[in-house]
Amino acid sequence: MSRAVVVTGIGLVSCAGEGLAAHLEALAAGTPPRTDATTFAPYPVHPAPALAWDGQIPKKSDQRQMEAWQRLGVYAAGLALDSAGVKDDAAFKQALHLVVAAGGGERDYAVDGAILTGLRDAADPGAYLNERLQNDLRPTLFLAQLSNLLAGNIAIVHGVSGASRTFMGEEAAGVDALRIGQARIASGQIDAMLVGGSYSAERPDVMVVHEMGGFLRKPDYAAVFAREDAPGFILGSCAAFLMLEAAETAAARGARALARLGPVASDRTRRAPGSVSNSLDALWRQAGIGQAQAVVSGATGVAAITGEEHACLSALAPDRPVHALGDLIGHGLEVTAPFGAALAAGLVADRGLSEVAVTAVGHRRGEGVLRLMAV
Repeated sequence: MSRAVVVTGIGLVSCAGEGLAAHLEALAAGTPPRTDATTFAPYPVHPAPALAWDGQIPKKSDQRQMEAWQRLGVYAAGLALDSAGVKDDAAFKQALHLVVAAGGGERDYAVDGAILTGLRDAADPGAYLNERLQNDLRPTLFLAQLSNLLAGNIAIVHGVSGASRTFMGEEAAGVDALRIGQARIASGQIDAMLVGGSYSAERPDVMVVHEMGGFLRKPDYAAVFAREDAPGFILGSCAAFLMLEAAETAAARGARALARLGPVASDRTRRAPGSVSNSLDALWRQAGIGQAQAVVSGATGVAAITGEEHACLSALAPDRPVHALGDLIGHGLEVTAPFGAALAAGLVADRGLSEVAVTAVGHRRGEGVLRLMAV
């Protein structure tokens, strides 16, 4: 069984604002994204917009118990439910399945700082570290970091009470979330699924983690495909959710199908010179990309692989515009593929394109290609 899978709702939040229209306008304008270059200097970041949380998270108590990444995700999920016209449809939401891709929550900075300071003078650093980790970390820290907490908050706030799956693991997690959602609907296992994720970039701990790997761009903004002087990504606070439905299910309830999502192609190559190009070339065919009128690229700006991706896309889609997500919202890791898919669906629905390709090449590992088509 292979049913057509369509996008019927989209919820987006980033430095460009909230909602699909705001992001399509920002994409058309082509101006650099809003950037905060001082808070975490020398590392620039694309901050979240000012949001009226009450619009999607009515209870103040719910807002207070969530960290920023959860609030962004719950808010975007609410926008997607509104967009699909099911926000007040309790029966629909009761059967609605959910897939979330997110990296997790914030660290306990005070404890981390104390442990790192103590390590300097510890006679046995290994034993000291184990003791401090066992005694100083609060028991709920790792539970609060798990992506299923976001799924739980979406269920609580919005009443989405079907089964849920959660993925963690950088850019590949977002690809897999869409792959699983599309495949389960296409196979007839379920009729509808809410798929997406969220990321909070305005955190010192993620700056430390990615700087240790040498992945951050500094000290200022530059377009993704023009970062040869200082390769790396600029993190962005963002969230994206899509309502995916079987075409007949959407038609039966009178919903507008914005675009059709084809099978999602994914890979995880052993990174070496030329491996990204070879992977993208194969995934492009697996995804069934025909005559894409545009490409939405999740390219990170990290050295070597970004250049490979750009050269490969120039060959696969010659003379077609390639829109780098990093030039619009920054880099959101797990959110990359869902955000790219949502933006591509918007280009199909509101800009009249017949086919848009989406790429998500991870900064360390994982590759994915998606195809959004006119219905």
